[in-house]
Amino acid sequence: MSGRAGRWFARATVALVTGAVGLYAVPAEAATRVTPGDFTGFAFDTCTTPDSTTMEAWRKSSPYWGVGVYLGGAATTCDRTNLTSWWVKRQTNRGWRVLPIWVGPQAECSTVAYKADIDPSRTSSYAAAAKQGRFNANAAVRAAKNLGIAARSTLWYDIEDFDLSDKHCRRSTLTFLSAWTKRLHAQGFRSGVYSNVSAAIDALDYADTVSPGSYALPDQIWYAWGNGRADTRIAEKWVRDDNWTPHARVHQYDLDTWAEHGGVRMFIDRNYMDVGRGSVAPRPRSTCGVRVDFADYKQIRRGSRGGQVKAAQCLLKKKRMYDGEVHGRYHRGTVRAVRSFQRSRGLRITGTMTAPTWTVLLAEGKNPIVKRGSVGDGVRRVQRGLTAALDRKVAVTGVFRAGTTRAVVRYQRSRGLSPTGVVDPATWADLEAGRR
Repeated sequence: MSGRAGRWFARATVALVTGAVGLYAVPAEAATRVTPGDFTGFAFDTCTTPDSTTMEAWRKSSPYWGVGVYLGGAATTCDRTNLTSWWVKRQTNRGWRVLPIWVGPQAECSTVAYKADIDPSRTSSYAAAAKQGRFNANAAVRAAKNLGIAARSTLWYDIEDFDLSDKHCRRSTLTFLSAWTKRLHAQGFRSGVYSNVSAAIDALDYADTVSPGSYALPDQIWYAWGNGRADTRIAEKWVRDDNWTPHARVHQYDLDTWAEHGGVRMFIDRNYMDVGRGSVAPRPRSTCGVRVDFADYKQIRRGSRGGQVKAAQCLLKKKRMYDGEVHGRYHRGTVRAVRSFQRSRGLRITGTMTAPTWTVLLAEGKNPIVKRGSVGDGVRRVQRGLTAALDRKVAVTGVFRAGTTRAVVRYQRSRGLSPTGVVDPATWADLEAGRR
């Protein structure tokens, strides 16, 4: 993908083209989950599809949950050897959000020569360009289905820089992208467009401003703007603040750079995604009907009373270490349960809810890889465990945001672990051992 900056110095009136955004067709069941789905966090894209060993190394150590790969198209030059249905299923099952990119004909007035051009002929309202858009959408859908990519996933069309002052080139390109979007909708997929923020993204937004409804707009945009900021804000000179919001933008903020994670180095672009509903936590699991989230897990012992005693009793009950009533009184039965738990986990046996005991009790469970953008009970357990281990508040939201990343890094540094901000097996092991 190109990130070359450009400016639209001449804007002409955009011609009207009949047609509204089509309704999505009812999708057939597919081998993988819908991608990218609901997510707010980091992604990378790279020209050569990484092999599965590389993907696994980066899954465990990089901040990324999204990966852009090249699906095909007449102008594709990237290596897709590793891109198979097995690869797609494996990566999506491991939590990766795949962004399939189609690189077909480019604008006839593109700043670089490509293998194929969008026909700029204005005959019958750029009918030739529309036909090309439909053809490429059909081809992209076939390729996606062959890879097992689920219906309702977003397929991205890559339009590189072009001369926006060339009226017929601009209109033919917009007509092509409109036809791409309509045909994808008819086939049960969502439409995405990647481009420089000052090229096709600017053109689409301006067309929608001066002649709303004339072109079918993509559902999501992926814009190159190498400003180094991991967010989805766009300067209003290019896109109105309310267009493709909320949750319909991907920002390529750092282009053509080397990165190394897990001992594996790749040449990538860095992206920040906010798509679907964003990262939204599911409802938490039942916890005996008592509060278990606190800003500070205090040391409590026999004779203590209150909400944290109830929380300890509830959590011990779920571990089958306590069979009494959850009443909030730290009595003899609670002491026995705490001692049994400490003994079984190799902790110092005191019968008192110490910080290490809280850390283990709160963090224990399944150990998924969680990092920025992750959601669910695994994230909640990390947030609770870190609150106890660090003796400082980590908001328990079930969504892994920047604050949780900072807390994980702080904990990893205190334990002499690699400060990746990713809760990997080593980080889980220390939390579940109550190490502080």
